[in-house]
Amino acid sequence: MTQTQQETHLQQARVSLQQALSWYASFRRHWNYPPNPELQAAVRQDLQALKEALDKVEQNIIKIATFGLVSRGKSAVVNALIGQKLLDTGPLHGVTQWPKSVRWTPPSGKIQIEFIDTPGLDEIQGEARANMAQEIARQADLILFIVAGDITRTEYQALWELRRAQKPLILVFNKIDLYPEKDCETIYKQLQNIAIKSQGKANPLLSTEEIIMVAAEPQPIPIRVEYPNGKVTEEWETPPPDIEQLRQTILNILNQEGKSLLSINALMQAKQAEENIAQKTLEIRQKEAEKIIWQYTKYKALIVGLNPVALFDIIGGAFADLSLIRALAQLYGLPITNHEAGKLWRKILFSSGGLLLTELGSSLILGVGKSASAVSSFLESPAILTTYGTTALMQGGMAGYCAYIIGKAAQEYLEKGCSWGPLGPSTVIKTILDEIDRNTILYRLRQEF
Repeated sequence: MTQTQQETHLQQARVSLQQALSWYASFRRHWNYPPNPELQAAVRQDLQALKEALDKVEQNIIKIATFGLVSRGKSAVVNALIGQKLLDTGPLHGVTQWPKSVRWTPPSGKIQIEFIDTPGLDEIQGEARANMAQEIARQADLILFIVAGDITRTEYQALWELRRAQKPLILVFNKIDLYPEKDCETIYKQLQNIAIKSQGKANPLLSTEEIIMVAAEPQPIPIRVEYPNGKVTEEWETPPPDIEQLRQTILNILNQEGKSLLSINALMQAKQAEENIAQKTLEIRQKEAEKIIWQYTKYKALIVGLNPVALFDIIGGAFADLSLIRALAQLYGLPITNHEAGKLWRKILFSSGGLLLTELGSSLILGVGKSASAVSSFLESPAILTTYGTTALMQGGMAGYCAYIIGKAAQEYLEKGCSWGPLGPSTVIKTILDEIDRNTILYRLRQEF
């Protein structure tokens, strides 16, 4: 992708995030409903996540997280990539006890990279490990998973867990200096086979091009030294890190799609935050929502049941449904326009398996019969009013039932579709993914997004 395209994606993400933060941080989003202290407390963390997503785009920082088991050389890989020993390394297990971050500006100077070094995944047990990995993976734009030989069952499981984060992942085979060349190639082919076997699955683990061999902190090797006087000694010399292929792979990814990758990940973070806000809002305001649904159910039943003109039954019923959807959106404080409410109404009708459309058709037939009864009651006999009343009661009950179903369905759609506005994160993500090149990591991840 060109730099112009990437800048466009970054700007689209910035506008989307600014709008989201402005909307969800405003008390006005709940219209005339008073602020709910319980709801405000519940969504505070999600509002912070929206702010972090915007800050991420504003600062133009790519976050790269390293994961792996203990003593695989995660800190050494970061040190070798940036060319400075900023993170502690050592022969003892577990030198890194908590996540640490270091900043690095590549030679181009166009973007900043923040490396996040994590403790060994087998050092932290149970839920704490899962939470740490999930949070770091959520922040990251790119993941480096470090191994130092044949992949273990624990590493394989951890790889698949991290893969669920929907982030580009590079498998780094470190400490190749400790293996004879033949053994090194054998291990490398085994890692490639793992990638190849996963290609047939819905979400492949990674591609063979995303497996790279490095020696981040080579062990000292003996060097034979001969002096002019004939004296021969043996000295130990530490070779330089063998890291250039990994560094170039990372820089190529960032040059080709870095800003688009940053935009997508920030928008994904915002999308998750908006969905969390919607879910919590629906839970906390469930009783109020149920009251609104029943209120509009009664309104629609009365409007349709008492109205004598068949055509107005359909118009009045649709107006009641749209008003119900808008009332729920206002209660929840979710951004939805009249146009979007209309699209949602049509979607509910056509996705109900024909149930609601059948009810509408039956209501129209009953409405025509009701209209005929009303006309006949004045031209022939007042006794026909009984037929009119029975028909009106049936039609009103059917209309009320439809309204209740639409109200319950609207709750689910509002929760899941809160980020699908014109500038919503989901909409902008789709726009960006429709423009990416085939030879990018983002293109391979497009189906998952």
